[in-house]
Amino acid sequence: MAKKLPQTPMLDKLEGGPWPSFVTGLKRLAESDGKHYTGMMKDLLGQLEHSYETRTGYWKGGTVGVRGYGGGVIPRFSIVADKYPESSEFHTLRIQPPAGLHYDTKTLRQLCDIWEEHGSGLIAFHGQSGDIMFQGATTENVQKAFDALNDIGFDMGGAGAAVRTSMSCVGAARCEQSCYNEQKAHRMMIDATLDDMHRPSLPYKFKFKFSGCANDCVNASHRSDFAVIGTWRDDIKVDQEKFKQAVAERGRKEIIDQVISMCPTRALSLNDDDTLDVDNKSCVRCMHCINVLTKALSPGDDKGVTILLGGKRTLKIGDMMGTVIVPFMKLETDEDYEKLVELGVECVDFFAENALEHERVGEMVERIGLVNFLEGVGLEVDPNMVSHPRTSSYFRSDDWDEEAAKWERRKAAGQAEVAAE
Repeated sequence: MAKKLPQTPMLDKLEGGPWPSFVTGLKRLAESDGKHYTGMMKDLLGQLEHSYETRTGYWKGGTVGVRGYGGGVIPRFSIVADKYPESSEFHTLRIQPPAGLHYDTKTLRQLCDIWEEHGSGLIAFHGQSGDIMFQGATTENVQKAFDALNDIGFDMGGAGAAVRTSMSCVGAARCEQSCYNEQKAHRMMIDATLDDMHRPSLPYKFKFKFSGCANDCVNASHRSDFAVIGTWRDDIKVDQEKFKQAVAERGRKEIIDQVISMCPTRALSLNDDDTLDVDNKSCVRCMHCINVLTKALSPGDDKGVTILLGGKRTLKIGDMMGTVIVPFMKLETDEDYEKLVELGVECVDFFAENALEHERVGEMVERIGLVNFLEGVGLEVDPNMVSHPRTSSYFRSDDWDEEAAKWERRKAAGQAEVAAE
């Protein structure tokens, strides 16, 4: 006799809002006729309702993996397996997605078919690290599911104290704001750090993320340890005729309210003849004006990336935004991308050797000091790393003259290199 859908009055309330509910999805899987996982999903709903009633979680970890890999599977064993036996094991496989999250319909159908055969049918696109989250498999089926996924070209992602799978925005494939090849940078970085992903050996997790511009569609600046953000260092490109057209269509008041006044550094000014002046030295490349007027404004031609380190959610210390460690890096040639990868690998290695257990790289830098970190990974201090001068009147000025001389030498060398080109 088929098991009945459990009574879930508390979960039912989550279906009452204006947005689609995960509860509806779980019920749909639990009521799928003829599927092997319906009993598992019914017991899962029962256990989840029980958790809501008692305000207690009933999952514990363990050791589950696939041959040759040390990570990528998140084990979940139920503490209340006597009450809900069919959901006693509900493991998650983290699988690497394509860079830029590109799929065709054939691939999506293959992924769904594999998980319907070996798992619960429940899939999440995507976790914060970018993984395809295949949720709900028994210990027996974990290896079978991975083998099938591997046969169509997919590999295990990261879990535990490891390099994580990483994310890159759709970027250059479809977005006109893209400032570099995000998918290339993503793929090269993962290829170089794959061992640290499959065989966790770090003090804690380390995430790379790649966004093509400051819109940061993959939350790189505040949700990754090593964020690569596209930017440019010449002037914003302005099509004055299209800007005039926008003023004529929207009116001067709307342009002033939604563009000119919204500039965080007041770098924009509207002229009497409805043209735009841009103080490019004050521009911080925030993307707001370009987002509002995509036909009239666009990123400059001298494109590259800014690299930030240490973004994360709350752990030992509170939420942290990434700190700029490379204000601008050109990414055009294969050699440029190789330099980016070398820096990423160097940061992971330094983190592995110097971080404390269960400490993110941003917290490590807070503890040892940014100067020591930069010296450890071979980066020179750059004044452009600082967005605001210190406001404290108490400071040390030891070796200022020496540091200023080094900066002047680097600046002169850079000018000479540009002149030679």
